This record gives sequence, C-alpha cells and structure tokens, in this order.
Amino acid sequence: MVLVSNWPRVEIVVLNWNGGEDTLACLESSMKIDYPAFEVVVVDNGSTDGSAAAIRERFPGVTFIKNGENLGYAGGNNVGLRNALKRDFDYVLLLNNDTEVAPEFLRFLVEAAEADPAVGIVGPTIYYHERPGVIWSAGGAINWKRGQTWMVGLNERDREQFGHQPRDVDFVTGCAMLVKKAVLEQIGLLDERFFAYYEETEWCVRAGRARFKIVHVPQAHIWHKISPSAQADSPVVHYYMTRNRLLFLKATKAGIRAWLHTLFIEYLCTWMSWRLRPKWRDKQAQRRVMFQAIKDAWRGRWGRWHASTW
Repeated sequence: MVLVSNWPRVEIVVLNWNGGEDTLACLESSMKIDYPAFEVVVVDNGSTDGSAAAIRERFPGVTFIKNGENLGYAGGNNVGLRNALKRDFDYVLLLNNDTEVAPEFLRFLVEAAEADPAVGIVGPTIYYHERPGVIWSAGGAINWKRGQTWMVGLNERDREQFGHQPRDVDFVTGCAMLVKKAVLEQIGLLDERFFAYYEETEWCVRAGRARFKIVHVPQAHIWHKISPSAQADSPVVHYYMTRNRLLFLKATKAGIRAWLHTLFIEYLCTWMSWRLRPKWRDKQAQRRVMFQAIKDAWRGRWGRWHASTW
C-alpha cells in the first residue's frame, strides 16, 4: 500500500466486533485492491472472541484502534472517521467486515467521485457472497410518502440493467460507502443515536440536503456475506429496524403521511397479523420487541438496546 501523491488518499475503515474469520477474509481481500493510495484501519468494538489478537498477528501493517466497548456501527465507524480527519485523508471508505471486494472496485469509486465535484458519497454494486451474480444492493431508494426505504436491484440477477455509468440514488448502504472529506466537514459524522441500522441512510439524506450527490457505481463490485432470512428471524435486528425507522423519520423531519403509513399501515397491521394468524405463532419474540421498539422511540430511548431489560 504505497501512497502516491497525485492520487486522492483513502482511509478504509473496517469495523470488527467478534468478527473472527469474516474480518480476516475481508482484510485479505482488501490487500489485493489495485488502487495505489489507500490505508486500512481496523476499529475493534470491544471484541471478546480473540479476533483482535488474530488481526494484529496476521496483519501487523494495518492500523488497529481498539474501543473499550461495543459502540455500534455508528459509534465504531465514527472513531475511524475522526482518525481520517486527523490524518488528512481525502476520502473515507466504510467497509463491512463481512465483505470481499474486487481488486479494482476502489479505483472505480474514486474515479466516479473525482469526475464530479458535486458528488459526495458513492457506493458499489453489492452481490450476495453465496450467490455471486445476484444483487443485494445497487444503491437505495426512499419513498417519502410512506416512509419506506429499500435496496434497488434487490435479488435481481445482474444483467447490466444499471448500465456502466455512475447514477444518482437516494442513498448507498453502509456496507460499503466512499465519502469525501468535504462531506464530513460540512454535515458531520454518523448519528450515534441509531447505534445500528438506518444511520447511513439518514447520513445520505443529510448529505443530499447539503447538495452533495449520492451515486451508485455499477462497475465497482463487492460481495456481502448476508442472510436476509437470518436477519428477519433476529429479534435484535427487528428491534433496531423498527425503532430506528422512527428515528429516521424524526431526524429527517418526514411528513405526517410517512408517519401514519409507518405506524398504522405497516407496524400495526404487522403486529396484529403476527398476533392473530396461527401461521405466525413463531413470531412471538419479534412481536414483543416491536412493541418495545415503538415504546422506546416514543420515550426517546436511543443508542444501544440492552435486550436483558425487556
């Protein structure tokens, strides 16, 4: 990783929390990136699985920052963002530890960002690791009337339907997002009230309202080790997704229609269906955390959820 003066300098932040094999595989993949001016910083969120020691031993040349506790996606990545600002990088790439990347992906991202001064945040095409030709995200979209967000291209096989040129989107997922230093200086860091989920979407909205473009780069490719079914079955994920959607609406000052649709058309109908329909009897835990998430949002309880208290 030799820094070249005429290339914009990029800090890649990889957040590890008991990541073990995933983080090591991500770092191994990152070492093959063909972009000539980047450095990798691993931020460890208080891991207890031995992964911190394994990372230091296997990758001694990587900058390692250890937090004393789990600060969540937002708090942990903000540690890396502050480090980048202190060291005067031109860009920061937030990269999930459960990803693997194509060698040329960073070059495509930087080229797209450098081609237009108005571009502030860019993201790649993200595929499922277990289904390499199937898209998980080609950027994100927001329906402000319904308060809904979704991944563009989700579960579509890549047939080059998004072309070969950078394209504007409403947001890019925090799984992999390249951010210009000017964005950090103008709008600040991730909102740590979210802890995990929706924070990057709100960040992109903030950037867009500050007149930065948010761009998806179809030719930049990475692969994500994500299981949608496992996420759907997780009460913890369901808690954060439920609560943080309401925080997203609050933080972005969404209109009354978005609130009504979210609370009554979606949340209430889903909760009633899970309660009354026999086929959803296994959703008892999700039903309980949904109620807790809405209650916590009403009371303004943000940040890390201590599940032992419910």
